[in-house]
Amino acid sequence: MKAERQRLDKWLWFARFAKTRSLAARLVTDGHVRVNGRRAETPAKGLAVGDVITVAAAHVTALVRVVDLGERRGPAPEARRLYAEVAEAGEAPGEP
Repeated sequence: MKAERQRLDKWLWFARFAKTRSLAARLVTDGHVRVNGRRAETPAKGLAVGDVITVAAAHVTALVRVVDLGERRGPAPEARRLYAEVAEAGEAPGEP
């Protein structure tokens, strides 16, 4: 894979949307992950900075933009630097 891309399952694991990489892969294969509005078909899908990810996991439904690809699964504050939350439609920036 190119240096500016990373596997989807690996990124989901680094960003702590799944406890293990195999669970991250299962999220994708079970159809709970969309990349740029399209259902991700395979855990090996390449992600790039700027892609928008929708994750509908059991514990959270998140709409995030990829800010960094990451190099390891670190602590939660480090994982949160890998993405930025995207405001929901109809929600003004700064509103709860």
